[in-house]
Amino acid sequence: MITTRSKRLILNLCSYIILIVSSLIVLIPALWMVSTSLKPSESVVSPPLTWIPDTITLNSFVKIWKDYPFGNYFVNSVYIVIVATVISLFFSALAGYGTSRFHFRGKGSFLTFLLMTQMFPSIMLLIPFYKVLKTFGLIDTHFGLIVVYISFTIPFCTWMMMGYFQSIPKELDSAAMIDGCSRLRTFVQIILPLSLPGLSATAIYAFLVGWNEYMFAFILTTSENMKTLPVGIAQLNGFYKIEWNDMMAASIVSSMPLILLFLFLQKYFISSLTAGAVK
Repeated sequence: MITTRSKRLILNLCSYIILIVSSLIVLIPALWMVSTSLKPSESVVSPPLTWIPDTITLNSFVKIWKDYPFGNYFVNSVYIVIVATVISLFFSALAGYGTSRFHFRGKGSFLTFLLMTQMFPSIMLLIPFYKVLKTFGLIDTHFGLIVVYISFTIPFCTWMMMGYFQSIPKELDSAAMIDGCSRLRTFVQIILPLSLPGLSATAIYAFLVGWNEYMFAFILTTSENMKTLPVGIAQLNGFYKIEWNDMMAASIVSSMPLILLFLFLQKYFISSLTAGAVK
């Protein structure tokens, strides 16, 4: 008869096997991307395909900066996404705090509207956005893309911040206001420092949405000086030839800001996920 301890060991073993297989499924494409980026052009598609290149070279990483306007794409993405993320955090924090602390007429309809905006595919908004931006002369501008990105992120970021603010006791607001703080001062000096985990998780979400967005950046920008990283990487596809090693090197470089962002904000992100778990 199988004892309780044996059942626990079997269950743990199965869990580890599932985790290992899942990790391999996730890591294999990333490892193949790194392997391809380190290969010379002639050996990328030449049989036999190997994981470890016979000749390891960093020419692709040098080439993307030297032969392509990759630096311009990178700077454009960093500027647009950081500005859009900061603006989204500012307005979503204010809206999330207001909806978590005040009861007003139409609050339920307002929150439902914010949630419903996430139910429709973004391609439905492509033509309306194009017409609006063209009317105001914002086609092929950084500001036009920033407006588009914050319209995508603010609704869901507001929900994220509202949920986190609701986990902070309202008694803190009351205590601060008894001590003479205004509502705005209470929000800035008391509530915001306590909501760093929620802000970090919201910032990661907003940054990911803007950094990986391709369709609107492709349609709403026409000049090389305005294009972002996803559009630039897609243009590495040649008409007669695809430089896979260059494309993989560009993909690795473009993923580094996301990795660094998560590493620096990891502790806040994890604490935001567990916030309210015992409430």
